[in-house]
Amino acid sequence: MRGLDSLQRIGVVGAGTMGHGIAQVAATHGYEVVVRDIERGFVDRGLDAIEDSLDRFVGKDEITDAEAAAVRERISGTTDLRDLSDADFVVEAVIEDMSVKREVFGDLDGIVDDDVVLATNTSTLSITSIAAATNRPEQVVGLHFMNPVPLMEGVEVVRGEKTAANAIDLAHGLAESLEKTTWESDDKPGFVVNRVLMPWLNEGIRAYDEGVATKADMDRGLKLGTNVPMGPLELADHIGLDVVLDASETLHEEYGDRYQPAYLLKRKVEAGDLGKKTGRGFYEYE
Repeated sequence: MRGLDSLQRIGVVGAGTMGHGIAQVAATHGYEVVVRDIERGFVDRGLDAIEDSLDRFVGKDEITDAEAAAVRERISGTTDLRDLSDADFVVEAVIEDMSVKREVFGDLDGIVDDDVVLATNTSTLSITSIAAATNRPEQVVGLHFMNPVPLMEGVEVVRGEKTAANAIDLAHGLAESLEKTTWESDDKPGFVVNRVLMPWLNEGIRAYDEGVATKADMDRGLKLGTNVPMGPLELADHIGLDVVLDASETLHEEYGDRYQPAYLLKRKVEAGDLGKKTGRGFYEYE
């Protein structure tokens, strides 16, 4: 298994919100990055999002034009998974669907070198089940970044049933090389963050739906009363209501009624109002 000092090229599977954020942060910290998605349009949207993010950092004088240009030069995009064959470490960030993730990991297992660690950015799904799709379960680890990746400090490292100690150490080391702070979780549904966060979001949505307070007062009360930066409705919009629903349904299946998704959450998703990414959720966005 490769050590931290030998990591130079990072593969990222998935150019969506999490994937392009992971790619940007890795490239910012000196890694060469190749981002793969299934369609060129998805790849280009991810690269455009990185461009926009870098422009905002330059506009705030947090990085220089030259530094932003260097980050861009370190990132390439592809639709061919085989272009990750020379990656020293791979992070998967595709949709939260077990069958899709297992297919990706099975394919990666036959493409990258035998000593490469494969990480999944899943927020709720079993690392052990994902790892079972490979012939290297001891080299499969959870590496759960928070959204938005360039701004959020934390990364959750998750140990599957067969994950080796040195794979865990490498995951911690890589995240720390990206100036992230890590914590570790066993392979239980939802891990640390979403196991606690999803019931909080759903109860906030239920309370609003039951008329406890206006949406503005619901969020204002939670922010001022608990010192969190966003209330439950605002945060759900920021995460994506479809993502919240998927995570809640996974936890509901595993843990029962205490994780049942709120009715209003399901109704919003059915209506296609998914939060900031669609311009409308609990709030409206330009």
